[in-house]
Amino acid sequence: MTLDPRDELMEHLGAMRAFAMSLTRNPALADDMVQDSLVKAWTKIGTFEPGTNMRAWLFTIVRNTYYSHHRKARREVADVDGVLSEGLAQKPDHDGRLQMRDFNTAFDQLNDEQREALVLVGAAGFSYEEAAETCGVAVGTIKSRVNRARSRLTELMSIDEESSMEMTDSVTAGIVASQRSVA
Repeated sequence: MTLDPRDELMEHLGAMRAFAMSLTRNPALADDMVQDSLVKAWTKIGTFEPGTNMRAWLFTIVRNTYYSHHRKARREVADVDGVLSEGLAQKPDHDGRLQMRDFNTAFDQLNDEQREALVLVGAAGFSYEEAAETCGVAVGTIKSRVNRARSRLTELMSIDEESSMEMTDSVTAGIVASQRSVA
C-alpha cells in the first residue's frame, strides 16, 4: 500500500511558515503565503514524484508564491511607511533585543537571493544541493550566495572572532555561526 503524499504535507507546515516569514518579514503575509502554497500543493499533488524530497518541493512552491506576490506588490501601494505592519507584532523585551534588531537591519540589507540562500542553508537546514534544487540554480551559485551573504552580515554587524553576541534564537545563531567559524 502506497501512502498518499498529502499525508506528509502537514509535517512541513512549521518549516514552510518559517521560510515564508524569512522572505516576507510579515507574519500575516507569511501565513497567507503558506495557505496559498498549501492549496497549490494540494491541487498539484499529482505532479509530486513520490520518493523525492517533499520539503524541497513545498519550499519551491512557497518561493514561487513569494516571487509572484512580490511582482504583484510592486504595482500596488499599501502601508508605504510601515506603520501598520510594525504594530502587528513586537518582539518581547530581553537581553538580545538590540542584537536582534541589528541582525534584522543587516539581514534586510541583503538582496533577495542571498537572504533566501542563507535561510535555506543556514536556518532551514537544507544541504547546498537541496537549496540549489529549490532555487533552480547550480550548487556553486548557492554556495557563493551563502558565503557572500554571511560575509556581508558579519561586515554589517561588525562581528569578529572576539565579538560576543547574545542570540535570540537558534535560527539566527545558525546563520551567523557558520560565518564566524570561517572568519
